[in-house]
Amino acid sequence: MSVDEVDNTGVEDTGWEIDPGDESGAAVVATVGRQIRLWRESKGLRVAEFGELIGYGEDMIRKVERGDRIPRPEFLDKADGALGANGLVSAMKRDVVEVRYPKKVRDLAKLEGRAVEFCLYSTFNVHGLLRTEEFSRALLRTWRPAYGPEELERFVAARVARRSVLEKSPGPEFSFVQEEATLRRPIGGTMVLRRQLEHLLEVGELPNVEIQVMPTDRADHPGTGGRIALLKFGDGTAVGRMDGDFGGRPVSDLKRLRVLDLRYGIIRSKALTPAESRDFIEQLLGET
Repeated sequence: MSVDEVDNTGVEDTGWEIDPGDESGAAVVATVGRQIRLWRESKGLRVAEFGELIGYGEDMIRKVERGDRIPRPEFLDKADGALGANGLVSAMKRDVVEVRYPKKVRDLAKLEGRAVEFCLYSTFNVHGLLRTEEFSRALLRTWRPAYGPEELERFVAARVARRSVLEKSPGPEFSFVQEEATLRRPIGGTMVLRRQLEHLLEVGELPNVEIQVMPTDRADHPGTGGRIALLKFGDGTAVGRMDGDFGGRPVSDLKRLRVLDLRYGIIRSKALTPAESRDFIEQLLGET
């Protein structure tokens, strides 16, 4: 095994496993693997010879060609050079860049990419769009059953990629309401929490982002039913969900969206203002 096959998690670096049940993703990966095999065979290279040229083991090459593994971008670049493909193999990075992430995260990212307004209330954890990479990793390590190293890094990478929606120009409008407890729980330890709080202060400086804190002593609001997420789109449509209501499933009909909009409006009005929330987060940072 070459050093190129191992990343800092100790996981072989050839690629990611495809999600079970992700039929569209599996089809993309199978097509990419088949194209790599056809290129290799057209050059008269055996699997072992090809693997030696690009620095990967024979078993891993076979997994990629069978569509059992999603090749990383660097794998495709090395294969392109070894096969003299003049960029045709490297170009397949576009086909695999999305399927490397879990399907449920890809589906959510597509909705977030269309949204022009976000209304997000979080009860137990810092919202995913607001998390630092190290906070996300520490949080995912608390889940049970535990993720394996490769699966963990895959989910972390997916969550980090989602944050790009905050950098769009022109950007959507974001309203976050965070329960106080989400800012006090030392996920990952004191330093990880400190950097998370600092990150919240930085994101809160963006002109299209408002972060509000819901103090624990404010109990008279409808957020006791769980998290709320409302994504509003440019054509006037929207999608939303709330824990414990409507079966916890996303809804898009006007009647249910009005209910969620009403609840979120009350929650937002009961929370600290953005300026008060910034002061509160700075105070927590000083205490941490």
